[in-house]
Amino acid sequence: MEARNLRVSDAEKEHVGQLLQKAVGLGMLSLGEFTERMDTALAAKTRGELNSVLADLPGMQIADDHRPVQAPQSSPQVTRASNSWGGDSSNVVKATMSTVTRKGPWHVPPQLTIQSKMSSVTLDFTQAVMSTQVVEVAVDDYCGTISLVLPPEATADLNGVETIGGSANNKVRTGPPIGRLHVIVRGKIRFGSITAKHPMGTSLRRMFGG
Repeated sequence: MEARNLRVSDAEKEHVGQLLQKAVGLGMLSLGEFTERMDTALAAKTRGELNSVLADLPGMQIADDHRPVQAPQSSPQVTRASNSWGGDSSNVVKATMSTVTRKGPWHVPPQLTIQSKMSSVTLDFTQAVMSTQVVEVAVDDYCGTISLVLPPEATADLNGVETIGGSANNKVRTGPPIGRLHVIVRGKIRFGSITAKHPMGTSLRRMFGG
């Protein structure tokens, strides 16, 4: 069987996605072209289908064995998080074309990673059990929606979030930490959004002294 007919893994698709992101940064692709090619890459079943999205990109040609060239390394923030947190599954929230919610009295580690693709991820900290006052969150998102629901006294810092065709919205106080929780978010949001907010009705309760 020819190499181009071999099935591809999620890791190979992610590598090609990183190459496409690099092409956008270099001005080789528009945001519309990136979205179309990323959709093709995510739907690809064989190496031939996957590598077709790289064929016309200078410096990213397909190797002779029909495998994509090596992708650039992940962002420093996410790489450091993976190394220091030991890959503990309780520290990582992964979602691909799905909906993930953590709420109630769930245990929050000092560091947390969110890896999402075309998904909706909600982390509700209002009843969560914290081991530390400061929680660091590393995000790596493509076309997703991430919501961080924080207690009324909590603060958040989203200044370390890089957005590419996306948005980062902080609807809570930015600090310094004055309550039992301060969330620091770093990483990348590509064509998606991340929002830090209080539960619905918090403003009204404050207004009426509740």
